[in-house]
Amino acid sequence: MARLVLNAVTKQFGAVTAVAGVSLEVADREFLVLVGPSGCGKTTLLRMIAGLEEPTAGDILIGDRRVNDVASRDRDVAVVFQNYALYPHMTVFDNMAFPLKMRHVDRPSIVRQVQEAADLLSIGHLLKRRPRELSGGERQRVALGRAIVRQPQVFLMDEPLSNLDAKLRVQTRTELVKLQRRLGATVVYVTHDQSEAMTMADRIAVLDHGVLQQVASPDTIYAHPANTFVGGFFGTPGMNFCAGRIVAGEGGRVFESALGRWLLPAALAAAVESGQEVVAGLRPEHLALATAADVTGRFEATVDLVETLGSEKLLHLSAGGETLVARVGPDTAVRNGASITCTADLSRLQLFDATTGDALC
Repeated sequence: MARLVLNAVTKQFGAVTAVAGVSLEVADREFLVLVGPSGCGKTTLLRMIAGLEEPTAGDILIGDRRVNDVASRDRDVAVVFQNYALYPHMTVFDNMAFPLKMRHVDRPSIVRQVQEAADLLSIGHLLKRRPRELSGGERQRVALGRAIVRQPQVFLMDEPLSNLDAKLRVQTRTELVKLQRRLGATVVYVTHDQSEAMTMADRIAVLDHGVLQQVASPDTIYAHPANTFVGGFFGTPGMNFCAGRIVAGEGGRVFESALGRWLLPAALAAAVESGQEVVAGLRPEHLALATAADVTGRFEATVDLVETLGSEKLLHLSAGGETLVARVGPDTAVRNGASITCTADLSRLQLFDATTGDALC
């Protein structure tokens, strides 16, 4: 396996910039997920790494070798596509053996390597079948097996689980992470599903309109988003936002908004100035029904909808012209249309610049 380095990689299609100066390093044996909304440039970036698209500018290095001018077949990468791309007339064995045959590997070695990969993926009993005889999950494993037998330096995966049903998708992504760790593989994985990114990645690279927004661990992405886009994109539902400004108050700086006046914790107060226009962000789980003991972060709200999810409830709220969502326990007794008093956990408050959307601390 090997590390992968992108230096200011750009891709333009005429006047359209699909990828804008992305610099990124993927460590050896790392599972990195490229995530973002449809059309953000993640698949284009993956295709440039694979050699299926040529970068307009910048450098791509696999190991210590610059591969911009290296043909796709000579880059020592394996690509697993969304549609599996299996040959329908070939058996599972022949589909998996195909890249080895193209390299003129001897027959005994092909048999051994295919069998090892099939055993690893628990598809040894399927080797004589054809793709039409397989389920979606089995086809996905065959596609992975075909990539594994190549023993590439880097695995590139373009939404390989998107054709699976929800239950199988959750099961398969867990197995895929276990497989990556057993192989010690370097993986770049593309998805638009932020839940998939959070559960699979060692690190996540977030793209929007071709621009790299943040690269960090899943915990950091969730707890400390670099900007309002990342905060809103990650989480189900995403982060709540409320516009306001910083004013001077008794005891320190205060966030003043349609929700009320909240005295800022010292760490946040040190990052802002009086008169500054900001956007406050809070995760749904950091809003709760207020008790008599809650003296900070209080605000009045109307419950528009109670969404019951079994293990929790989501309260869709209207407050001071803002629309918010609170995540509460399953036993919380609240009805649609109720007027309630809520409290915000100000120790979890995030502040963003109102103009740029960038995090202030």
